[in-house]
Amino acid sequence: MNQFQLDQVSIDIDGTPIVHDVSFTLQQGEVGCLLGPSGSGKTTILRSVAGFQPIRAGSVRMRGDTVDDGTRTVPAEKRRIGMMFQDLALFPHLTVADNIAFGIGNLKRREINTRVDELLSIVNMRTLKKHYPHELSGGQQQRVALMRAMAPRPDLILLDEPFSSQDTELRVQLVQEVREILQQDNVTAILVTHDQNEAFAIADVIGVLNNGRLSQWDTAYNLYHTPNDRFVADFVGEGVFICGNIIDGTTVQTELGNVNGELATELPSGMEVDLLVRPDDIIHDDYSTYRGVVLKKSFRGANHLYTLRMPGGTNVLCLAPSHHDHKIGERIGVRLRIDHLVAFPQES
Repeated sequence: MNQFQLDQVSIDIDGTPIVHDVSFTLQQGEVGCLLGPSGSGKTTILRSVAGFQPIRAGSVRMRGDTVDDGTRTVPAEKRRIGMMFQDLALFPHLTVADNIAFGIGNLKRREINTRVDELLSIVNMRTLKKHYPHELSGGQQQRVALMRAMAPRPDLILLDEPFSSQDTELRVQLVQEVREILQQDNVTAILVTHDQNEAFAIADVIGVLNNGRLSQWDTAYNLYHTPNDRFVADFVGEGVFICGNIIDGTTVQTELGNVNGELATELPSGMEVDLLVRPDDIIHDDYSTYRGVVLKKSFRGANHLYTLRMPGGTNVLCLAPSHHDHKIGERIGVRLRIDHLVAFPQES
């Protein structure tokens, strides 16, 4: 039995269709992510799962029980769902322990204290249990908010862009910690984010949303290497499209030479296509006859990310070892090395 399931869910807000026929499932202990740009419907879906926004059609099921089918809805407080909000919403007048204990209910005080201590041990914060939120760092506040959501042992935890207020370094650390914490407690969770790096780091499976429709529900690897459509290919990972022509089922002719490999989607010979090329698909090669002019460069420690203008006018990205340090305007040699051929018919 699936721990959680959305089946053909559509959602309207004030009569305006926002989400269209979205379906996905999560098993016990899986972390799913809804990834997409602003306005794609991520938060609307999360609010409907929580019980704050009714659906128009389809069904929302938890542990096999329907909690919303467009006509009958289970109130939010009866869905056994924990939430971690973007603003954390900790109670400033309560201690760390009391913030975590808030909402557990229906347990003896001794059992509540045991659960609070258990959670604080997971995040190594037992010595801070009597502190107040203003006495904690941003990362510590984040951990307390997560522990509060987990305290009642909900069937599902919803994470609404919880890391967006943190600086980049702390965000990376918190994402890894939250992943470990959820795994340790075998919690099923859904994260909403527009940051693909967060999604890749925390989620077992990711759904890419585009204008309220689910373009693909898949692993990070498959989203990156075998995107279902042009939107997913463009949104996930850095990459560009270069013009090509299908020679046969395993060869695409481009201005950077012929590329051989198995096409992700079968396309007829002779078709003009746009071939997806990631920065790591373009190899810096001083001996190559294909040369591009450096338009931009971004130092990334071990690598430079170069933006190159090719003779045909196409701009491509090239990830090269940082000791290959070239100047803006310099012409450098490159060659294609693509393992996964992802191509789409050229748009008119």
